[in-house]
Amino acid sequence: MSEKDHIADALLEWFDQHGRKDLPWQTNRTPYRVWVSEIMLQQTQVATVIPFYERFMAQFPSVENLAEAAEDTVLHLWTGLGYYARARNLHRCAKQVCASHNGVFPSDLAGLEALPGIGRSTAGAILSLAMDTRAPILDGNVKRVLARYHAVEGWPGQRTVSDTLWSFAEHHTPQERLADYTQAIMDLGATCCTRSRPVCERCPLERGCAASAQGRQSDFPGRKPRKQIPLRQRWLAVVTRAPGEVLLQKRPDSGIWGGLWAPPEFEEASAAKAWITNTLSLPAERCRIEEPFHHTFTHFKLEAHSVRAQCAENHPETIGVESHADNLQWFALHPPPSVGLPAPIVRLLAKLGKENPPRSN
Repeated sequence: MSEKDHIADALLEWFDQHGRKDLPWQTNRTPYRVWVSEIMLQQTQVATVIPFYERFMAQFPSVENLAEAAEDTVLHLWTGLGYYARARNLHRCAKQVCASHNGVFPSDLAGLEALPGIGRSTAGAILSLAMDTRAPILDGNVKRVLARYHAVEGWPGQRTVSDTLWSFAEHHTPQERLADYTQAIMDLGATCCTRSRPVCERCPLERGCAASAQGRQSDFPGRKPRKQIPLRQRWLAVVTRAPGEVLLQKRPDSGIWGGLWAPPEFEEASAAKAWITNTLSLPAERCRIEEPFHHTFTHFKLEAHSVRAQCAENHPETIGVESHADNLQWFALHPPPSVGLPAPIVRLLAKLGKENPPRSN
């Protein structure tokens, strides 16, 4: 077998000297702890994940604790990590592991992939890192390492490119030291074979790397074909009442910000004003539209305008508003509500909190 065919020894030797061994999910390594870390690390940097992970584990030290938690509590701890479908799937998966597997994660690829939110790479990570079972992974870092090493042309989101990378991942995964190898190839992509300015002179695979030999490191992996990101305008009905509360609506589980709390959203300013008028009997002229804020999602840019209205503390229409079949609820601004909130709404509520300071005792 040529050196080109066998990179595990070089990676493991590098890992023993330079690999990361003190990440919080590397201590007391269990399928549950590895699974939570892998879900959090999807499209998110390690440095960002660490404090979220530590808070999450302190609140939910076991899969049973997570399964028994309220969804709002789970989403609240996820606030700021983005891609909230991950949190909803995490919660669903914990419930399923407890209900169908007595709180024990399956020990085979098919059993793990049958669980909500667990794909082939995440299943492979759980098996290799927590169960020392041979299973390849292909997260973003590993895709980059293998695409450069073998000069695999094309965007990994294409099926043929993905299949090629999976075949290389399978081929290079050794029979021993599976947890160390899996961590090693992820670490190499995160710390050495980085997206921009890779440190090739410190890479243990540089001698056999096709991209380095061709001087084409920046060409691999191929980039996703660029599309014009559309702008989507929305109007939020931002209603506050004395002495410092805001009216929020729990969004449906599917779609953007699924399962999170936010002001009711509308496609036209007139619709937001009409909703405020019909729901709270406030005249439309009492509403004011503020400067928009912007937020970029994967597939579109959001331009959100706050349609502001203020109620008096004893305004009669505010008393029974939560009885509407619209998942509406008043929340105090001080302290901020402990429910799942999109990051832009966290910032909006902080602004409202400054405008409506808490009453002094």
